[in-house]
Amino acid sequence: MEWETVIGLEVHVQLSTASKLFSGTSTEFGAEPNTQANIYDLAMPGTLPVLNSEALKMAVKFGLAIDAEIGKTSVFDRKNYFYPDLPKGYQTSQLDFPTVGKGSLVINMEDGTQKTIGVTRAHMEEDAGKSLHEDFHGKSGIDLNRAGTPLLEIVSEPDLRSAKEAVAYLKKLHSIVCYLGISDGDMSQGSMRCDANVSIRPKGSTELGMRTEIKNINSFRFVEKAINIEVERQIDLIEDGGTVTQETRLYDSEKNETRSMRSKEVANDYRYFPEPDLLPVVIDDSFIEAVRKTLPELPDAKRQRFQEQYGLSEYDAMVLSADLDTANYFEEVAAACDDAKLSANWVMGDLQAYLNKEELPITQSMISAEALAGIISRIKDNTISSKIAKTVFESMLAGEGDADSIIESKGLKQVTDTGAIETMVDEVIANNPTQVQQYKDGKEQVIGFFVGQVMKASQGKANPGQVNQMLKEKLSQ
Repeated sequence: MEWETVIGLEVHVQLSTASKLFSGTSTEFGAEPNTQANIYDLAMPGTLPVLNSEALKMAVKFGLAIDAEIGKTSVFDRKNYFYPDLPKGYQTSQLDFPTVGKGSLVINMEDGTQKTIGVTRAHMEEDAGKSLHEDFHGKSGIDLNRAGTPLLEIVSEPDLRSAKEAVAYLKKLHSIVCYLGISDGDMSQGSMRCDANVSIRPKGSTELGMRTEIKNINSFRFVEKAINIEVERQIDLIEDGGTVTQETRLYDSEKNETRSMRSKEVANDYRYFPEPDLLPVVIDDSFIEAVRKTLPELPDAKRQRFQEQYGLSEYDAMVLSADLDTANYFEEVAAACDDAKLSANWVMGDLQAYLNKEELPITQSMISAEALAGIISRIKDNTISSKIAKTVFESMLAGEGDADSIIESKGLKQVTDTGAIETMVDEVIANNPTQVQQYKDGKEQVIGFFVGQVMKASQGKANPGQVNQMLKEKLSQ
C-alpha cells in the first residue's frame, strides 16, 4: 500500500522583549539559574499579572506579516497541569480567542515549486521553566529563569506532506520572525522550538490518520530526521497489523529514533478557563495600522527586489534573501564594488563555504563586506584573476590584511602586459607541436591545454582572457 504523510507544526517563538510577558523581570539569556524569576512569575499570593504591551505589538506584527486575521478582542486562559518547572501550576495561554487568527505563508521547495501553507492561529503564552538533568546524579534541578518569558505559538494547518516541506515551512517562519525583529530565532538557545504532529493515511484518502506529536525538536536537520523516522515507524507498525496510538514522543538524535514520552493530552485534560486576573485585550484599527507601519521589507518582497534591482536569478535572490543578515551583507558588498552578480557568487560560494565549515553565522565572518568588495574590485579592474582572488581570500581569512596589501606583499598582481603574455604564448606553442597540429585538425578543446601551460608559466598571473584570445589568434594563423 502507498502511504501519504500528513504533518502539522506547532512552533514556539520566544519574543525578543526585554522583560517577561506579565512581569518586569529580565529575559536576558545566560543568567545564573533562578536569578530572573520574581514573585509575579511565581504567582505568589496577592500578585497580579500585567500584560507586556511590546509582546502584544510583536504578535500583531507577525499576524500582519502573514496576512492573518487579527483578534481585536483576545482572551488569556489558564491551562492547568502539574509539572515541576511550572511554578504556578498553570500556564497563562490563549485558547478560543487568540491574538492572531487564520493566515498563510508560501514555502519555496528545492525544485523551484511553491506551496501555500495555512496557519491556523498564533497565540500568546508564557514559557515554563527548565528541568536540568545532566548534573544532578539521578535527580533533576529546576531553573525558573525562563518561566514567564513571552512566547508566540504558531500552529499550522495539516498541509505539509513531507519532512522536506516541514523544514521549508520552518525556515520560512524563521526568516519572517527574524526580519520582523520579534525574535532572534536561535534554536540552539530555545528561542524557536518545534513540535511536529505526524500521521499517515492511505494515498488518496481524505480522512486523517491517528497522529503522534514529537516534542521540542531544536534544529532544522533534526526536524527532517525526526519526521522521517516517525513516518517509517508508523508505516511499519500499521503494516505489521498494529495501530498508532495518540501520544507525545521525543526524538533521540543520537539513536535517530522517536520514543514514547506520555499519552497525548486533549484540551479537556487541561481544564482551560479564562484567566481571572487579566481582562480581555481589546485593540482597534488605529493600533493595528500603527503596527502595520512598522513592518519592514519582508523576505518575499526582498527576493523580488533583488531580481529587479540587481538582475539576479530567482534562485540567487531566494538564497540571498532567506536570511536577513546575509541579505544585508550582500547589499553592502554589491554597493561597495558595484557588481551584484559577482557579489552574489562570492557570498553564496567561497564565503558561505567558509562559514559552513566553521559553523559561523555571517555576522561573525572574519571577512567584512567591505573587505570582500575589495577582492571583487581587484577582479573587475584586472589587477587579479578569479583564481588568484581565491588565494587572496584565503590570506584574508588568515588575517594577513586587506586585498590590496595581500596582492602587493605576495606579488599577485595579474600580468596584463601584452608583450610579456605574447612571449609566453609563443614559447608554449613552440614547445608543443603535437597539440598545435591537433588544434589545426579541428580538436578545438585542446585550447584548454595551451591556456593551462601559459598560466603555469606565468605562475597563474597572466590574464586568462588575454591568454585565450592570443592563443586562438596565433593557432589559427
